[in-house]
Amino acid sequence: MSLPTASEEDLVRRLKARDESALTLFYDRYASALFGVISRIVKDDDTAEDVLQEALVKIWNAFPAYDAEKGRLFTWVLNICRNLAIDKIRSRQYRVGTRTQGLDDSLAAQRMPAAETFRPEHIGLQEVVQTLVPEQRQIIDLLYFGGYTQSEVAEELKLPLGTVKTRARTAIKLLGKLIR
Repeated sequence: MSLPTASEEDLVRRLKARDESALTLFYDRYASALFGVISRIVKDDDTAEDVLQEALVKIWNAFPAYDAEKGRLFTWVLNICRNLAIDKIRSRQYRVGTRTQGLDDSLAAQRMPAAETFRPEHIGLQEVVQTLVPEQRQIIDLLYFGGYTQSEVAEELKLPLGTVKTRARTAIKLLGKLIR
């Protein structure tokens, strides 16, 4: 997606002058490449379109801060798009949305045979977790059954991150002994 230097300089000049037609030209030149990068990160075309739209608004609003001497236009906008895509997949809303599925998807999954990697010994794991002390059980429930990160658990329970890590490690050791 390399542009002649003069064309890029002209585009930058027009965007800095807040020329809205330059934004259309910018979109025509870069949108497909930016969409490709975003979709490789978020792995969903609808979400990638949303992130691209958010990125374009951010680029337009932040354009006065762009400095051509620090890097090429494409590199600057690519970093904005990549960072927004990473922020999106790290967001709690995105993670919760990817863990849930529609009713139609759920019914189809029930009709499918079990995967070869299905391990029946995992059935009953939640019952084994119930034997832990409440502080450890709460952390394991959030981490493994709730899909939280250790930092999110620390924030949710208002505990230091080190405490969460220690309790999780201790609980996993105890579970390992109980399951064997």
